[in-house]
Amino acid sequence: MDTTDRSKLPFVIVLFGALALLPFLAGGYALDLVTKIMIYAILALSLELLVGGTGLVCFGQAGFFGIGAYAAVLLSPQADAPSFAWLLPACIAAAALYALAVGALSLRTRGVYFIMVTLAFAQMAYYVVHDTPLGGGTDGIYLYVKPALWPGQDLDDPLAMYAFTLAALAGTFAFLAVLLRSRFGRALAGIRANEQRMRATGFPTYPYKLAAFTLSGGIAGLAGFLFAVKDGFVNPELLSWHLSGSLLIMVILGGIGHLRGALIGAFGFALLQEFFKAEAVFGAFAKHWHLGLGLSIIACVALLPRGLVGLPGQWRERLSGRLVGGRAPAEAEVAP
Repeated sequence: MDTTDRSKLPFVIVLFGALALLPFLAGGYALDLVTKIMIYAILALSLELLVGGTGLVCFGQAGFFGIGAYAAVLLSPQADAPSFAWLLPACIAAAALYALAVGALSLRTRGVYFIMVTLAFAQMAYYVVHDTPLGGGTDGIYLYVKPALWPGQDLDDPLAMYAFTLAALAGTFAFLAVLLRSRFGRALAGIRANEQRMRATGFPTYPYKLAAFTLSGGIAGLAGFLFAVKDGFVNPELLSWHLSGSLLIMVILGGIGHLRGALIGAFGFALLQEFFKAEAVFGAFAKHWHLGLGLSIIACVALLPRGLVGLPGQWRERLSGRLVGGRAPAEAEVAP
């Protein structure tokens, strides 16, 4: 799995540099949109740890995201600003604990059964907040007072929210990059490549998969906390299977097996969605934006089997193939 080696650092530096400069160049709408996309990018990174890092296709990632979001609202007092120092760890811990329980059971299955079990657990959490007074039902619940980073500075300020979300995204990306280059990450790569061979050598795969699953849930909880604080409102749709499906599309669109791919996929998916929703471009047809988005994703998957992250490599291969075909046709004919 690509873990941002030196050849990939320029892209990462340029991306985060551009995001850091955006507040000086863009207006309020763009700032709000990119903040939302960065939150989804954190969520996509959490799923990439499972899909690309461990080979586990989870269809219930929205459940951990929603639990983190609901925890941020339910644990916050209605009249006073909650303390950021304990609220954020509490939201991450709530999502991680649910992921630990879900992983302990679902990791005993494989393949499509694992996918269905994770989906079932996410739907269970969805119906808990949808059908009980705990989560306010279909109406959802509001976060009336947002947490303060320090005295006099809360996350109600869009610029402060943007800066904190960017810092969280950069920290998550760096953490996963280091993790996947560690001994733990190498073990996950071995499990992804051939779990039976790992077991045959006496390597215990279950604890590693459970640790990765729990960690992924905690990162999703971080994204849920950020989403709840940004919007000041949560509803059961945050735990729906539609969001889990969108996350899988982001990871596939960007390129499975690459942390950069999760970032590119999140930005690409969200920007395509905004593009096809634009009435200034499509007029009345904008209400059918799902059709344009779906066709675009089908085209990307068909034409870019390695995802958007593999596009430069495909260009280089085609260019080198043309050079070989144009400069040395005799050698090309005898090549095996």
